[in-house]
Amino acid sequence: MQINFQTFTVNKRFPLTISRGTTAQTTNIWLQITAEGITGWGEASPFGVGNHRQSTEKIQESLQQIIPALQKYSPWQRQEIEALLEQMQIPSAVKAAVDMALHDWLGKRVNLPLWQLWGLDKNAIAPTSVTIGINSPAGARARTRDWLQFMDVQLLKVKLGSTEGIEADQKMLLAVREEAAEKDVFVDANGGWSLTDAINMCNWLADLGIKYVEQPLARGEEANLAELKKHSPLPIFVDESCFTSADIPQLANYVDGINIKLMKSGGISEAMRMVNTAKAHNLQVMFGCYSDSCLANTAALQLAPLADYLDLDSHLNLIDDPFIGAVVENGRVLPNNLPGLGVKHCASVA
Repeated sequence: MQINFQTFTVNKRFPLTISRGTTAQTTNIWLQITAEGITGWGEASPFGVGNHRQSTEKIQESLQQIIPALQKYSPWQRQEIEALLEQMQIPSAVKAAVDMALHDWLGKRVNLPLWQLWGLDKNAIAPTSVTIGINSPAGARARTRDWLQFMDVQLLKVKLGSTEGIEADQKMLLAVREEAAEKDVFVDANGGWSLTDAINMCNWLADLGIKYVEQPLARGEEANLAELKKHSPLPIFVDESCFTSADIPQLANYVDGINIKLMKSGGISEAMRMVNTAKAHNLQVMFGCYSDSCLANTAALQLAPLADYLDLDSHLNLIDDPFIGAVVENGRVLPNNLPGLGVKHCASVA
C-alpha cells in the first residue's frame, strides 16, 4: 500500500462553546491509502477529554511512525492491520483514519457504497440533531434561529454545563425552547455538572419534556452514575465515559445509551462492535462527532441505519469544508449512492 497524508484547516461558521472550552478552528488530517490503482480516504481530527488529548501534532507523529510498518500490507488485511495498530498503541484518531480509508478502498474496489455492501436500509436513518453551544440566552436564541433558517431541523442538541452554574443553564435552555417550541430537544452537559446539580437538572429538564441527557457527569465519575440513575426521570447517555466496546458492559446497568464517535472508537470496525455490544445490553445508540469534516461524518453515516439518534452536524457548521459527500434532506443527513464512503474533494468537483 502507498500511504500519504496532509493537513487541512477548517473554520466554524459559529464557534462552539461546551463546558470544556470554545472551538473555532481545527486542523485535521486527510489520509490516502492506494493499492491496485484505487485510493481510499480517511480523516483524523484532534480531540481532548480531560487528560486524554489527541492533538494534530500527535496524530501526525503517529502516522509518520506507522506508515513504514503498514506499507507491506494489502487493504484486504484489515484484521491484521487493526491488530498491529493496537500493538503499537496508536491513538484512536489515527486508527479511525486508517480504518476509514481501508473501508473506503473496499467499497470502491467492489463498486458499492458501504451501507449497501452491509445490506443496511438508508431509509431507516434518523434525523440529525443540530447543536446549540453554551451561550447567553440571547445568543442561544440567535443560534437557534440560524439553524432553523439553514435546514429543516427536527432535533436540537443544547450544550449545558456552563461555568456560571445551573441557573445560567436553565435560562439558556428556556430561551432555546421558546425559540423552537415545536422541536424535540435533548441536552449535553459534557461532564459539566456535579452529582447534585445533575439530579436537580434531570428532574427540571424532565418537566420541560426534554428527551434525554448526555454525559451529565465528568469522565472519571462513573461510580456516581448508579446514584444519578436512581433519581433521574430522564434517560442518560454517555459520551466521554465510553470510548470502545470494552467500556460498555460496566456502564450498561447505569445508563440508557452511548454516543459512538469514530475518533474515540478507532474507526468503523470498532464502531460496529460498539453497536452490537450496546444492543446486546439493551442500550440505545447515538453517533456523534468532534470537529469533523464531511469526510468523517459521511463515513459515520454508512452505519447510521443502526443508530437510534444522530448528532452528525459538525460539517454543516464549517465555512471551508474541502469535502462533499453526505446530503441534507428533510432534517436528515444521508450518505449518497457513490462507491465506498462516497466522498469527493471540492477541488476535483470544481
